[in-house]
Amino acid sequence: MTYRVVQWSTGNVGRNALIGIDAHPDLELAGVWVSNPAKVGRDAGDLAGLGRSLGVTATDDADALLALRPDCVVYTSMADVRVMEAVDDLCRILRTGANVVSSSPVFLQFPDGVVPPEMSGPVREAAAEGGASLFVNGIDPGFANDVLPLALTGISERIDEVRCLEILNYATYDQRTVLFDIMGFGRPMDETPLLLQPGVLTMAWGSVVRQLAAALDVELDEIGEWHQRHPAPETFQVTSGTIEKGTAAALHFEVRGLRGGKPVIVLEHVTRLRDDLAPGWPQPAGVGCYRVEVRGEPDYMIDLQLLGSDGDHNTAGLKATAMRLVNAIPAVVQAPPGLLTAMDLPLIPGRGLLR
Repeated sequence: MTYRVVQWSTGNVGRNALIGIDAHPDLELAGVWVSNPAKVGRDAGDLAGLGRSLGVTATDDADALLALRPDCVVYTSMADVRVMEAVDDLCRILRTGANVVSSSPVFLQFPDGVVPPEMSGPVREAAAEGGASLFVNGIDPGFANDVLPLALTGISERIDEVRCLEILNYATYDQRTVLFDIMGFGRPMDETPLLLQPGVLTMAWGSVVRQLAAALDVELDEIGEWHQRHPAPETFQVTSGTIEKGTAAALHFEVRGLRGGKPVIVLEHVTRLRDDLAPGWPQPAGVGCYRVEVRGEPDYMIDLQLLGSDGDHNTAGLKATAMRLVNAIPAVVQAPPGLLTAMDLPLIPGRGLLR
């Protein structure tokens, strides 16, 4: 069966989603939405960097795209600084009967116990009204800390702690808003960025902790946050701009699911802008990795290493995020209406990729 798909935005993840939609034998690109007027009228193949036409031109006319009655919309618009606007977008799409796979807002990966019901309620209502489904996922939050750890716990006799880590160098991540404005890189060490405001880490990654707890039938007492930062020893450049000496250049944080005062489910990030920074913090396997540690009987550790064909691990991360969504489309379309989580879907393999 062929599913007609609309791609919603063509940024870092959206471009890779377009490539994935084109490569998937069961998907047909029906339309592309863009917010940048300079992209309107351009061919989707051009926006994706494919070097060939896909025969679909981009538009900023959302009504026209939704009138096409697509089976699914791949929503990859930035939501970090426009959370409720993104929720409104998703509700609008769902009400038309179109299913959605989305990279944001990330709390919708598993919102129960993470955000107030009034933040997720409108999405559930819109899905019920349209008879459609929504699946929010990616690589992190997503595959690296839902499917991967749950699979590993399936060979445990006893589990004392589950820890999911992202250990990456973000120097080549070309997204200034995320790096500087949200994560606080390149900002004074005494300035608290958006990401480290009280409760924001939990809103962003508490869904990971809550979903693992639900899947493992663990009742948590609370979710706690912890972080530390490391300054730049001298001024240096990254893809997104200049990191001045003394400003934030590395970030280490944890979102901890606590029971009896002890962390039992932990989401941990170690983000550097240079490999030599904060050498005492956890180090990656290869040039960057997602790591899962299950402590108990026995102890397990698994590293998922990333590397794009261009030699950049950040390219691989963007592609992984996009393909987690694109490959999930058939399962999401076939699922019952509602807000879906990784626990609601079957194992999702790639399709027709060995060519």
